[in-house]
Amino acid sequence: MSTSKKPSPAAASPVAVPEPVVLLSGGNPQIAKGEGDAPVQAYIAAMPGWKSEVGRRLDALIARQVAQVRKAVKWNSPFYGAPDAEGWFLSFHCFTRYVKVTFFRGQSLEPRPPGESKHPQVRYVDLHEGEFDEARLADWIAQASRLPGEPM
Repeated sequence: MSTSKKPSPAAASPVAVPEPVVLLSGGNPQIAKGEGDAPVQAYIAAMPGWKSEVGRRLDALIARQVAQVRKAVKWNSPFYGAPDAEGWFLSFHCFTRYVKVTFFRGQSLEPRPPGESKHPQVRYVDLHEGEFDEARLADWIAQASRLPGEPM
């Protein structure tokens, strides 16, 4: 039998109850825009199924590659920027069968990410379940973080 006491209501610290997360088309979480790590972590936690693990791995990899990386959620997607630069170098977004990683200056990366865009500088890589080439992604992230950011 446990002898631990429950804290009195006056002593208990308030706990914020998160609002239900709405998943948009393709299962992309609808997260309020905001600057910093907290909205990015809320987005990652709300990513459905296996995609949440991809989000955690991407976020951790970006943080290892770019010291003091800037983070934000805009347009229901996490954005990452170099600490000493304006703009953003990378974003990702959930789709039904994959997570799309966007390199805003991807045309300048070597080798180029495989996905083309209607925007001449942008390149994509789609991460499907079970696909996560950490070495390739780390290299692209490091390269992208040294390029001029995309203002948004």
